[in-house]
Amino acid sequence: MAMNFALDIGPLKPEPAPLVLGLVLFFLVFALMAKVILPRINKVLAEREQATDGRFEEAEETRAEAARVHEEYQALLAEARHEAARLRQESLEQGNAIIAELRAEGQRQREEIIAAGHAVIDAERAVAEAELREQVGVLATQLAGKVVGEPVEDFARESGIVDRFMAELRTAKAADAEARD
Repeated sequence: MAMNFALDIGPLKPEPAPLVLGLVLFFLVFALMAKVILPRINKVLAEREQATDGRFEEAEETRAEAARVHEEYQALLAEARHEAARLRQESLEQGNAIIAELRAEGQRQREEIIAAGHAVIDAERAVAEAELREQVGVLATQLAGKVVGEPVEDFARESGIVDRFMAELRTAKAADAEARD
């Protein structure tokens, strides 16, 4: 019966000539694929993998170089910021020194102007006092002459009464000034 089965396969029974031809062509195509096409495919895949790996390594090198350059840039930037801060501080100190010098110079000039003004005022006061004393003496003798009814200018000039009065007045004024101090 087993034989019967092998012989009796019904509609699936192939004819030997097309079956042999199909098998020969199949093995021929298989051999062609194995000998020619598959090595080329493997070669192309290997080249692509190598190119990809090469590009990946190149990208890693580029990334590492970029990181190094970035670190250098950050270091230079930090150094520039430090230098700018130092220059700002130095400029501020110089500005403060210049302001202090100008204030001192202005204070000195102010003191000179005030001293010169006091000297001028003192000189003008001395001149005014001298003129005033002279005029007070003249007016006092004229008034005394009118009160007495006779001219006393010659008597006052000869006796020095007006000069003594003015000297006593100056002494009293100096004593008052010392008492206030």
